[in-house]
Amino acid sequence: MPRSVNHVASRRRRKKILDQAKGYWGRRSNVYTAAKNTVEKGLQYQYRDRRVRKREFRALWIARINAGARLNGVSYSALMGAMKSKQMEINRKALADLAIFHPEAFKAVVDTALGK
Repeated sequence: MPRSVNHVASRRRRKKILDQAKGYWGRRSNVYTAAKNTVEKGLQYQYRDRRVRKREFRALWIARINAGARLNGVSYSALMGAMKSKQMEINRKALADLAIFHPEAFKAVVDTALGK
């Protein structure tokens, strides 16, 4: 009895990996074993960095809020503490947007939080 090798499935499996490796440099894009290793590592980075992206954006928002707050004579922590005590629930993303693109509106938020 002839040996059964499922060429259709194995070719499809290899083609899927090589398609994912498109754009990689050198052998990584066209040699299956090198491409497989690189694609697997890339998928690990992708999984990890979906979480890291959230941390990085929060840090960016905090830096922008702090810069805007200091222009208005208050620190980030003092501003957030004052907002919490006044029960002002504006998220950091929206506050950062105000601080960068609408400084007059951000100043109004700071004044309201500090009771000026």
